[in-house]
Amino acid sequence: MYTESFNEKNDLDSINASAKKAWNLDSAIHAAQAELTTLQNDQGYWHFELEADCSITADYIIMMHYHGEENDALQEQMATYLRARQTSNGSYSLFTGGVEDLSCSVKVYFALKLAGDKTTSPHMVKLKNYILSQGGAAKANVFTRITLAIFEQIPWRGVPYIPVEIMLLPKWFPFHLDRVSYWSRTVMVPLFILCTLKAKARNPKKINIAELFTTPPHEEKKYFSNDTLLSKIFLGLDKLGLITRPLIPKRLTQKSFDLALNWITERLNGEDGLGGIFPAMVAAHQAMLLLDMPLDHPDVKTAREAMDKLIVFRDQEAYCQPCLSPVWDTGLAALALQEADPKATRHSREKAYNWLKTKQLDQQPGDWQIQQPHLNGGGWAFQFENPHYPDVDDTAVVAFAMANASDLNNLDESIHRATHWTAGMQSKNGGFGAFDCDNTDYYLNHIPFADHGALLDPPTADVSARCAMLLGHQLNSHPEYQKTLDKTITYLRKEQESDGSWFGRWGTNYIYGTWSVLLGLEQTQVPKNDPMYTKAVQWLKSVQNNDGGWGEDNYSYHDDSTRGQAENSTCFQTAWALLGLLAAGEVNSPEVKNGINYILSHQTEEGLWTDPGFTAPGFPKVFYLKYYGYDKFFPLWALARYRNELQKL
Repeated sequence: MYTESFNEKNDLDSINASAKKAWNLDSAIHAAQAELTTLQNDQGYWHFELEADCSITADYIIMMHYHGEENDALQEQMATYLRARQTSNGSYSLFTGGVEDLSCSVKVYFALKLAGDKTTSPHMVKLKNYILSQGGAAKANVFTRITLAIFEQIPWRGVPYIPVEIMLLPKWFPFHLDRVSYWSRTVMVPLFILCTLKAKARNPKKINIAELFTTPPHEEKKYFSNDTLLSKIFLGLDKLGLITRPLIPKRLTQKSFDLALNWITERLNGEDGLGGIFPAMVAAHQAMLLLDMPLDHPDVKTAREAMDKLIVFRDQEAYCQPCLSPVWDTGLAALALQEADPKATRHSREKAYNWLKTKQLDQQPGDWQIQQPHLNGGGWAFQFENPHYPDVDDTAVVAFAMANASDLNNLDESIHRATHWTAGMQSKNGGFGAFDCDNTDYYLNHIPFADHGALLDPPTADVSARCAMLLGHQLNSHPEYQKTLDKTITYLRKEQESDGSWFGRWGTNYIYGTWSVLLGLEQTQVPKNDPMYTKAVQWLKSVQNNDGGWGEDNYSYHDDSTRGQAENSTCFQTAWALLGLLAAGEVNSPEVKNGINYILSHQTEEGLWTDPGFTAPGFPKVFYLKYYGYDKFFPLWALARYRNELQKL
């Protein structure tokens, strides 16, 4: 690692001469771009690991025991991974160095016990004591309690009433599948089947975790929170549903099972799995078997194979990814290389865009059409394949990258279709959600099933900013997007926090949100002396660390007084802050120069960067992710953008 600081001068030659040991600005960019290019797949895409907290890997082990599968080698590799990530107090956290979490801890304990760990082992004793100190396994979240019910560790009254007959509810009903997010739908529909039929795990070793309860599970009376009026009402309806269930005709129940199964199989998504996300894949596979589909049925076999595509092997360890992110990785890597050297990276980017063109969706059926039935397709999914669920964020990034590739041909049609689809996904308030329009029935976050508070996909500033970035770039040739863009800018103005920052829904956190909005505004006609710019710049400068970098950890989702703060700076968050400041015209500010110095000083001999921290929420306060590509392409993008802005002076 190189720590030589460089001179804070305005001209490029002076800056290049000042990094005396190894990396001057040009050599740093060249090395990073060369190394990033080597990581490109022969087909044209980039694909980096995507790691979640330990609950996903624990779920994989639990899933094997549900089916009675025997794979001792894989199980031990996963158990090794889990043991290595226990915190000092015995618990498991939601992110590295982060908030301890009861539900994750319960799942890991169960998984390790299923894998053969002795309850008397020191790590298991510490884990048990932590769980008991938090009220025991009965206080775990709904998803964990459903798993425990399936394994007969708690009674079924300990989980919400989610009957399969929900499939028959009319669209005007206060709860309907169309009212919740894509990830909620794909998990809930197979769970309807599992919970209605009261699925029972094989659990061949008959493992139990009775020691994790402060009150015997069948005597426990407080499985649900009723701390709000809405939650009390929904719990009442839950009890009413249980009482009246015997009155439901069997033919309606069977019709509901048929509808649920058809819904799943229509969206099964081949070897990429239902929704492209692991929890939905597991539940779908279990649901199909519970409905007596044979193990050798093509859909069942494919659903099982989809899960194994998510496993990452590292020496003696293995873990399960929650999903795959090739489209996102490819779009961002292409943007970084485009900024670095369009001429030298032309072939690499051309391969990337040709691959992306094959993944662009057209008129395939998708759930987004429920709200926008007359909107032509044109989006991209996050994963290799996920046609029912194109992602607005990915689509805006990929289309913007293509629109900036003026040196390449045959991209106009893709850009046009993507921009048209993106504009058509605008919500009534002017913002954009990730997968749906106007997914804003917030009362649903109070139903017993939604104790994670992440049932919906409402508009967010970061996604909306990406859409503004694309729409603003296309405005000269497509003035028809002016009204849409104006509404988006109004939305972003309303969403700005009083200190000048923006909340980051899909990246950590306020630094991510603020970077996203500033890059979006740069492509619009909003002048750089607008308060949105000036307040955001002031905030970014105010949270810069003494080492010249920026950092923010996921604590800011739990306590927003810590926004923009972390124990350590990171290269990828420093890059976000720099890109935001550069978009605001701050190329000559000392804060920018110190930030560039931080990135240069942390570049490895191979030419890239390594940051250990988690980089994004899956669901704030509930589920966090580490994108392994973020410390590869974002610092390169920031360095290149800085150099390019200096050259304009």
